[in-house]
Amino acid sequence: MLSYRHAFHAGNHADVLKHLIEIAVLDYLGQKDKPYWYIDTHAGAGGYALQEGYAAKNAEYLSGIARLWDRSDLPPAVAAYVDVVREMNPDGELRFYPGSPWCAAAVMPQSDKLRLFELHPTDFQLLEQNFGGQPRRTQLQQANGFEGIKAILPPPPRRGLVLIDPPYEDKRDYQHVVTALKEGLKRFATGVYAVWYPCLQRAEMKELPKELKKLPAKSWLRAELHVQAPSADGFGMYGSGMFLLNPPWTLPETLKQVLPYLVEQLGQDAKAGFILETGGDL
Repeated sequence: MLSYRHAFHAGNHADVLKHLIEIAVLDYLGQKDKPYWYIDTHAGAGGYALQEGYAAKNAEYLSGIARLWDRSDLPPAVAAYVDVVREMNPDGELRFYPGSPWCAAAVMPQSDKLRLFELHPTDFQLLEQNFGGQPRRTQLQQANGFEGIKAILPPPPRRGLVLIDPPYEDKRDYQHVVTALKEGLKRFATGVYAVWYPCLQRAEMKELPKELKKLPAKSWLRAELHVQAPSADGFGMYGSGMFLLNPPWTLPETLKQVLPYLVEQLGQDAKAGFILETGGDL
């Protein structure tokens, strides 16, 4: 199913949570003077224009990154994320938004590698335009990332972040996530894995965190940001989550500061809130 285009949602509250945590993990990995890889199973276009095209239709960024853009009280981890977005908008006007690969490239040392998968032909073409000029650092494949990561795990440095964020338009994606992680842990047990998922009133979504907690990782972390109450008709996304296997030990304390702040700034009604859970040896 190739109808999904992330540009419709660029810069929304879900992107804020996903990219903030992604950057925090990569900053942590970068503290050691040892190489690592960033692997993205569903890389999208890499970057997005906010004031034209798909992103301008629903303008979801106005209730996401735009609410943080001019604030002077950002917690450090939020400030680090907003700084990456600012690098893409050097004139100070919020016109462009970095996708996950762009966020990674912005904070990673130049010597570290990116491996990006994207199946959608149009988005892959845009990804090539954004990252095709860095062949030594970045390799792109027009492929299903669930399948593609099998061939590259473990990465040669034995250190890295694997980001898995499918669109979940196909209900089978929930099981594909679990299967990919099971196989990934067999090949690369010490890697950091980050799974993004939508908060929906759907049985598959409610079961996903339960299934992820059962995986044979040393530790795990679950972070959800709910910006509104679930709708009465049962449709629509009321928030999103990130589930990490083998997360940095510093991440829970960081998110204890960040999540209440995001609820305050991005919440849309009185039911806005968050979930933060950890398990294993974390």
